[in-house]
Amino acid sequence: MAGGGFSTSGDGGTHFEAKITPIVIISCIMAATGGLMFGYDVGVSGGVTSMDPFLQKFFPVVYKRTKDPGINSNYCKYDNQGLQLFTSSLYLAGLTSTFFASYTTRKLGRRLTMLIAGCFFLVGVVLNAAAQDLAMLIIGRILLGCGVGFANQAVPLFLSEIAPTRIRGGLNILFQLNVTIGILFANLVNYGTAKIKGGWGWRLSLGLAGLPALLLTLGAIFVVETPNSLIERGYLEEGKKVLRKIRGTDNIEPEFLELVEASRIAKEVKHPFRNLLKRKNRPQLIISVALQIFQQFTGINAIMFYAPVLFSTLGFGSSAALYSAVITGAVNVLSTVVSVYSVDKLGRRFLLLEAGVQMLISQIVIAIILGIKVTDHSDNLSHGWGIFVVVMICTYVSAFAWSWGPLGWLIPSETFPLETRSAGQSVTVCVNLLFTFVMAQAFLSMLCHFKFGIFLFFSGWIFIMSLFVFFLLPETKNVPIEEMTEKVWKQHWLWKTFMVDDDDDVHVDVVKKNGHSNGFDNVAL
Repeated sequence: MAGGGFSTSGDGGTHFEAKITPIVIISCIMAATGGLMFGYDVGVSGGVTSMDPFLQKFFPVVYKRTKDPGINSNYCKYDNQGLQLFTSSLYLAGLTSTFFASYTTRKLGRRLTMLIAGCFFLVGVVLNAAAQDLAMLIIGRILLGCGVGFANQAVPLFLSEIAPTRIRGGLNILFQLNVTIGILFANLVNYGTAKIKGGWGWRLSLGLAGLPALLLTLGAIFVVETPNSLIERGYLEEGKKVLRKIRGTDNIEPEFLELVEASRIAKEVKHPFRNLLKRKNRPQLIISVALQIFQQFTGINAIMFYAPVLFSTLGFGSSAALYSAVITGAVNVLSTVVSVYSVDKLGRRFLLLEAGVQMLISQIVIAIILGIKVTDHSDNLSHGWGIFVVVMICTYVSAFAWSWGPLGWLIPSETFPLETRSAGQSVTVCVNLLFTFVMAQAFLSMLCHFKFGIFLFFSGWIFIMSLFVFFLLPETKNVPIEEMTEKVWKQHWLWKTFMVDDDDDVHVDVVKKNGHSNGFDNVAL
């Protein structure tokens, strides 16, 4: 598996003897620092772009516009491609670096790839905190994006391989939980640094990203490599030694033999991306790509990136805007916890469909309020209505946090078969970062042109994606990965028609024409 999500094991899978050892606890800390780093980078940009000293230094045109609302529409105060590039450059860099990270993860190991990510983060933080011009600022964000690409590729893979089977699923959403904590931490930091006199608070906000970056780097130095990676690269004895250490038992032979066999099978697949396009693998590919696109078109990242800017646009003061962003960040964290406890009880489909209704209603209500109360050149959003808008946004964020947030990653990670899992997850993370970049680059311009209609735009997409879930997404709760084809795909009203291998199609044609088998029908192409 590559980047962005975690492998999971169903209840019916094989369970090997394993204890929760100190090295597993350290790996959980690794998850926290990797998630915190990514979340902090997401959350910090919206806060600093609403700070006057930051705008004065790097985006003076935007600053003048915010101080002279009579010239431009309230909704267009922050419409600036350079300002949006500051945020979105990170995700474009992450998308590009994912391809390189896939290679290093496979050839150099998970641990070294995490170390590379930490180094990218540290250098990017230094450039951002010390930035003297826009070019230096953007270069710093690009380096942070490279860190995101390498970390999102290596950290989830590291955790899925280091963790005992019984806690692997929990670690999946734990990573997403730590992303939300990182966003909340960034919002709290921004709220505090915005009050600093002297105009250097934004530097502290950007510089404090160095804390999780340093923890990730140090963690990568001191943890062991995963046994999977060692075995994959031919270090069998060392792999067995590490497996014994992390499992805390001498009875590791069954798991070791399965890892060796899995590595052998994986090496036999010479063209995983070509296999991904085979007919029998298209349902997983379609659903994984669709989930990533839909996840971004819920509008969540647009709101989390630019929460302070959005609240400023709606008439909140700078301090109130940052405070409101803190509230939405806290709701994001708490609601993700709900998903940890409910995803294996209520199921994936229930959470996604319930959240669809909740998000749809809240988005429409927000659009109606803003359409009536906030116009181009006047702001009639009273204190009471302002609080109500924040409550509605929190209602929307909470629904996303227990559904499309974690499940957008969880479902792809548990549906691809072994031979295409790495390629499938690479495609998943690339599509996600691509559309994250698109949304980050376009949101403020969309807000300017659509005005309150931006929320109707997102609600329309939520309606479409809910229909997609209802008709096309099968339930994968408590189904072992190795049994997905038989228990899920072959039982679905549409996807079962795809569950015939391309080679089987050839076999059928040969039998029809010749009336016999040539003996080579089942040889994989």
